[in-house]
Amino acid sequence: MTLRTALLAPIAALMLTVPAHAEKIGIGELNRYLNGLTTVEAPFTQVNADGSISTGKLFIKRPGRVRFEYDPPDRSLVLAGGGQVAIFDAKSNQPPEQYPLSRTPLSLILSEGIDLGKAAMVVGHSEVDATTRLAVQDPKHPDYGMIELVFTPDPVELRQWVITDDLGGQTTVILGNMKKGGELPPSLFSISMEADKRK
Repeated sequence: MTLRTALLAPIAALMLTVPAHAEKIGIGELNRYLNGLTTVEAPFTQVNADGSISTGKLFIKRPGRVRFEYDPPDRSLVLAGGGQVAIFDAKSNQPPEQYPLSRTPLSLILSEGIDLGKAAMVVGHSEVDATTRLAVQDPKHPDYGMIELVFTPDPVELRQWVITDDLGGQTTVILGNMKKGGELPPSLFSISMEADKRK
């Protein structure tokens, strides 16, 4: 498994600047917040399981589309679109590694209608250091891994996630200021267009 694969699969969370105490945000409120996220642009910092750090820009267009652009000189790219995930390795001249989005924990927050009330989907819900941490998995396929989402309150905001893949590898993605709403062109999430561009 490459480090890029581990991205879609994530390490102990970094400290966030939050108030000393906060109430745990309820499942219903988190469900509404996640379903209200249609398009998102944000800078991100990625902490890999080996301790290495990458930065870049993230684009999300629900349902089912995400783009991780890494900052230069790294030309690596992770795309999800059309039900597939593609990992473009800047150091390889081979076609991108691809696999179904449904096999990654990230698909749980990219789905069209997120339902956190689904039996056995939420496997952890706690307040830690004034953040709410929500761990979810595919109840039909817990072997696909788990994603832990970290939120701050007032107003509710997604700050980071930690994905544990099917092999136990972890990667943390920490989000900067999010720009929500607006239009993102379909070409941003086209695996075939990106592959043609890189030939």
